[in-house]
Amino acid sequence: MIAKTAGRTAVVTGGASGIGRAIAERLAADGHRVAVLDLNPSGAAGYKADVTDRAQIDAALAEVRQDLGPVTILVNAAGRDGFKRFTKLSFEEWQRVVDVNLHGTFHCIQAALPDMLEAGWGRIVNISSSSTHSGQPFMAHYVAAKSGVNGLTKALALEFGPKGITVNAIPPSFIDTPMLRSAAERGLLGGTVEDHIERTPVRRVGLPEDIAAACSFFTSEEAGYVTGQILGVNGGRNT
Repeated sequence: MIAKTAGRTAVVTGGASGIGRAIAERLAADGHRVAVLDLNPSGAAGYKADVTDRAQIDAALAEVRQDLGPVTILVNAAGRDGFKRFTKLSFEEWQRVVDVNLHGTFHCIQAALPDMLEAGWGRIVNISSSSTHSGQPFMAHYVAAKSGVNGLTKALALEFGPKGITVNAIPPSFIDTPMLRSAAERGLLGGTVEDHIERTPVRRVGLPEDIAAACSFFTSEEAGYVTGQILGVNGGRNT
């Protein structure tokens, strides 16, 4: 059983839908006060912010601190995919995907760190992608950005471990989200969802709740000796 860390304030970016929403709901069930940062926030604990805009992030976190207290848990789940043959990929398209997935993670971590440093305790979880291990055709910008997130995770774990702050990443694979279903409808998965289930050792599609469960562990008191780790939640697809 995972020990609960009652009384913490958690921020989940991209928490209005998909994996981010499942994480926000799980952390709330764990006893945390949860704020969702999203372009289209919903609910009483929703705060509108574009993760590529540092001023918006700073303003949103100022509101969160006023409403819920200092931020000591941060989950970076906001993401943007993209499918384009590399030779047809414009720099602007590359930049948009990198801005959300990598630069957005940078901005949010840097904005939240002061609270964690003051508390001498913090949990940061970055949602990356299994494509950083396997690669993915027509997604060079996405794979590059998420690979940067994994590298950032390891670097910050070393830098802030002595301060009581852990930094870990979860690279999901084949999770049933609107992003996955959209890719399937456009024929971009290299087969149907059912085809991929047959190629998955546990023989099912992953659920956002599977990622949320791993995130719950990383943000717990019991995970204080776990940092700099990239924990694949993928049904055995990447081992």
